[in-house]
Amino acid sequence: QHGVRVLVIDLDPQGNASTAFNLSHTAGTPSIYDVLIGEKTLTEVSVQVPDIPHLWCAPATIDLAGAEIELVSVVARESRLRRALDTISDLDYVFIDCPPSLGLLTLNAMVAANEILIPIQCEFYALEGLSQLLSNVELVRSHLNSTLYVSTILLTMYDGRTRLADQVAAEVRTHFGDLVLDAVIPRSVRVSEAPGFGQTVVTFDPTSRGAVAYTAASYDLA
Repeated sequence: QHGVRVLVIDLDPQGNASTAFNLSHTAGTPSIYDVLIGEKTLTEVSVQVPDIPHLWCAPATIDLAGAEIELVSVVARESRLRRALDTISDLDYVFIDCPPSLGLLTLNAMVAANEILIPIQCEFYALEGLSQLLSNVELVRSHLNSTLYVSTILLTMYDGRTRLADQVAAEVRTHFGDLVLDAVIPRSVRVSEAPGFGQTVVTFDPTSRGAVAYTAASYDLA
């Protein structure tokens, strides 16, 4: 919205990012799956997000769920996405939205990326998952991508009425210091409603608490 050129790669078979951008991602739609199996380029599958200039998305389809099995026998299977990204330029940011599991798709993202941004729900289970993720990041750094590092942590779904949220937030800030963005995303009904209208909360209700918080977080990140 402020002029930088952004590509979002939806690498999650559920396609939540594609839904939020109101993009078709039914089976058979040209998608990041076609890029990973080598049938299309990233430029060919990336589409302009409606009503948001400078924003493109490479959508995900359910076909992506089978990509991990199909890629098992492929040479250098963990670097397919990195090679695809090498073919594009003229962008300020590329965001890769990963699935919530640590499989071959997420591994492709880690090999392709320079930095990792971790959104953490202010709940106890999120902390447990974080330690597992960080150990996987170290493995990737050691063997596949020595430049990868965790640059940013974003606290989300923060409910100021609960002591647990405060405890989790305090623990994350104590442990990770300056990596944690100052902006915290509150629990917000408007954030949950926005995808139902094919939008993100920033365009759906720009003055809501959730939109203001995400805008502040994006400034922090930039």
